[in-house]
Amino acid sequence: MIKQAQKGFTLIELMIVVAIIGILAAVAIPAYQDYITKAKFSKVNSAVSSAQLAIAEYAQNNAGSATLASADAWSSIGLPAAGPTTTSEVTAFALSTAGAITATVNASVTGTACDVVWTPTITATATVLTWNITTTCTGAAATVIANWNK
Repeated sequence: MIKQAQKGFTLIELMIVVAIIGILAAVAIPAYQDYITKAKFSKVNSAVSSAQLAIAEYAQNNAGSATLASADAWSSIGLPAAGPTTTSEVTAFALSTAGAITATVNASVTGTACDVVWTPTITATATVLTWNITTTCTGAAATVIANWNK
């Protein structure tokens, strides 16, 4: 009598494969969500970079002072009067008299709208300008922004 070769997989083999895929998905999905948040916030950071450069140049041309004559005076730092161009991630920009830049982040990025504030700090010798970043964002977004200050 000729034995017939087994065809296909047994139920237990299929269940093991499904379990492995489930474990991989459970690990990958949260990591992917963090990656998406980081990518969106890098776009926020890029949107603000033109204003940061303008503030740095303004401070250099004004003996190390980033103090502006009035709030939201974008034209005083060489940008259009409306400020930097908004993006799908950033709905509005504001500029304080101290040179702090506030970006209002769209709710689609974090779930709720929040603000990110870049505050310039200039050394006593007026040679180095650094940015301190604070936020009203919560969750993964706050973690991403906290890592920017490191």
